[in-house]
Amino acid sequence: MSTSTPNRPARPVLLAALALAILLLGAVLTAGGAWLASLGGSWYYVLAGIGLLIAGVQLWRGRYSGALWFALVLAGTVLWTWWESGGNYWRWVPRLGLMVGLAFVLALLLPRLDRPVSRTLSRSIAGVLALVFVAAFTLAFVPHGVTAASGAFPEPISSAGLAPARDAPLQPADRPAEGDWAAYGRNNAATRFSPLQQITAENVGTLQQAWVFRTGDLPEKRWGAETTPLKVGDSLYLCTARNQLIALNAADGSERWRFDPKVKDASIPYTAACRGVAYYEVPATAQDPALADVAADLAVPPAGVPLLTHLPRSACATRIIEGTLDGRLIAVDAATGKPCTGFGNNGQVDITAGMGDSPPGYVSITSPPAIVQGVVVTGHQVLDGQRRDAPSGVIQAYDAVTGALRWAWDMDQPGRSGAPPHGQTYTRGTPNMWTTATGDDQLGLVYLPMGNAAGDYWSGSRTDAQNTYATSLVAIDVNTGKPVWHFQAVRKDVWDYDLGSQATLVDYPTAAGKVPALLLPTKQGDLYVLDRRTGQLLTPAEERAVPGGGVEPAQRARTQRFSLYHTLRKPDLTERDMWGMTPIDQLVCRIQFRKASYEGFYTPPTADRHSIEYPGYNGGSDWGSVAVDPRRGVIVANYNDMPNYNLLVPRARADQLGWVPREQVRADKGGAEGAGDPQAGTPYAIDVNAGWRLPFTRLLCKQPPYGGIRAIDLRTGETLWDRPFGSARGNGPFGIRSGLPIEIGTPNNGGAVVTAGGLIFIAAATDDLLRAIDLKTGKELWHAKLPAGGQANPMVYASGGRQYVVIMAGGHHFMETPAGDYVIAYALP
Repeated sequence: MSTSTPNRPARPVLLAALALAILLLGAVLTAGGAWLASLGGSWYYVLAGIGLLIAGVQLWRGRYSGALWFALVLAGTVLWTWWESGGNYWRWVPRLGLMVGLAFVLALLLPRLDRPVSRTLSRSIAGVLALVFVAAFTLAFVPHGVTAASGAFPEPISSAGLAPARDAPLQPADRPAEGDWAAYGRNNAATRFSPLQQITAENVGTLQQAWVFRTGDLPEKRWGAETTPLKVGDSLYLCTARNQLIALNAADGSERWRFDPKVKDASIPYTAACRGVAYYEVPATAQDPALADVAADLAVPPAGVPLLTHLPRSACATRIIEGTLDGRLIAVDAATGKPCTGFGNNGQVDITAGMGDSPPGYVSITSPPAIVQGVVVTGHQVLDGQRRDAPSGVIQAYDAVTGALRWAWDMDQPGRSGAPPHGQTYTRGTPNMWTTATGDDQLGLVYLPMGNAAGDYWSGSRTDAQNTYATSLVAIDVNTGKPVWHFQAVRKDVWDYDLGSQATLVDYPTAAGKVPALLLPTKQGDLYVLDRRTGQLLTPAEERAVPGGGVEPAQRARTQRFSLYHTLRKPDLTERDMWGMTPIDQLVCRIQFRKASYEGFYTPPTADRHSIEYPGYNGGSDWGSVAVDPRRGVIVANYNDMPNYNLLVPRARADQLGWVPREQVRADKGGAEGAGDPQAGTPYAIDVNAGWRLPFTRLLCKQPPYGGIRAIDLRTGETLWDRPFGSARGNGPFGIRSGLPIEIGTPNNGGAVVTAGGLIFIAAATDDLLRAIDLKTGKELWHAKLPAGGQANPMVYASGGRQYVVIMAGGHHFMETPAGDYVIAYALP
């Protein structure tokens, strides 16, 4: 007599695969969760991991109990998510997305377990889970984190702009003609406000491409320009990636002339681009002494009408002045593009004279110069993170007609106002002004948003003067080159919080009447309003204690200034803000958060472990600055909301890693600023994980949004509305562009334009769209897909009775948007 064992049914392949997936997830969550708990973090992951391990084992065995254990973990996850995050949508995504997906598959396999569930019930459960997943995914397309407009929106109070009024404006930029855009910020007040109102909220939906111009200048291995063209008369003026100057017909975008200053690729740093040019009309007395009597007999032209239209014209009577990426000032005739031979040396001035050793790429003029009372004032970018003894950040001023040096402000040489004596140089390593200054022709002041001293993340070797003027707005007398006042935004900055935004001149209402003021945005997100005559604060601020420690505890300021008027900065990060597409990458980010040094805003950098810098060095507000509607008294500010994950690397270790100054390696080496920068001449190199990304998936560790746009009441500093800015079209895991129109709020570089028609025009985000936004509500009314990244400030002008919106689509290295050479204009049909 023989016995036999009944054959057991084969384990379904899908059930086995699901069990293995749950086992793997459980193992990762258990191990990682134990690590996180040991660091003082959440216990959820280790508990959920243990539950998933049990579920996975039981499912591998085909046991119904495995499904019950998984259901227990899922229910616990829902309860934990609600307890930890409430109704914060983005926090639910990594906590439940993968779990619901696994639960859906498990529901379909319930009939295969040892206590089989009917197929009807199985499919019903799967259907409910599918609906939950679809509903949750659909909710992603609804913007989250919106502060909706409420109450009465400020109405226009006058038709006058906020630029200082003059009876006879010397320059179009002092008071532009209504249809012109005569300076980088449209006018010398840098309001970025156009009085044009042909395009309105009612008709902007019909906006279409009017013309496109391709510059033909796109260097290999570098991005394009970030240009905001000027429009004066019937011409547009712009610069390209290699600083070629181009004039276009404003009516159709056709090329009129081009001048190539022959900037070599080796001289273009990976992080620099040309943002614009300046327009200048030479007064008649400076053209030809014989015209002085004629000029005196002429009637004053109407506001906004160029003075020289009433005078005999000589060569270079109107001129375009630009700074180049290899450190020159160039002046050409606005009518012909030919060099102004009387300016400097045959139309150009070398600003590196007197700086000493300046390797290619170290000194670059990225922003248009300011022209105040006939004086051209320029700063320059000094290549970040390379050397403590980098070339000087000296501010230089030149005669707008002759190009002769008028003065040079070397903060460490206050007794000297000109070039250094023979054999000497301007002080090396001083703070520089890489962004755009603002000029007040009436007061004779130029306002300089200063950066940091060379070696951003080490302060021990800075001089007293550098500690005084770094990360400060400095008002300089344009006739003497001497500081009149300064306002410091950060004391002993070791966070690369240099002032990147151009200040905007406003008339600020006070109890004593309107005060000539300026609005100063900062990378920390704080906005300040200052009396532009004295530098005194007109809005409240307070001193608060900030974290100390780091590698230079004696250097750290005990307090920093905080604006009580308005800040774009969000609350300090917590572990709950860590994000990912799945529980695994979220867990990794939580572990990194707990391992790092972080005591909130102004946590100093450290060498024994990473430190978290939040906001990161890209904002708050960066070089795009803000736009101001002076008629309504409304500020429009787009901003970034990302942390950096920083680590100081001791010199010996940096040498082992081969982190050497840029001139010693390939000239086209590039990436995010601070990512392996040597800071030669200091004890530490710096490694900045900008945006704090995971190395494999390239996802950011902080939950969305990563950028926003906000309207603010100028008078009170109150938020009128706020919403995420930028969609996931150009973003996704592993660097793959998802194409999804989900408003996650993306990193953004570039600013906005406001019009009297009640519209905001802005590109800037990583989704390569130019948007029109309703000023009153913040809602998007129209967008156009750009062929490359729109990291530039748009501009608005009129020609032939038609209003145009123009954007340069050139791309951006840090934003990783597509490079291009497109200048595109949009108008109504």
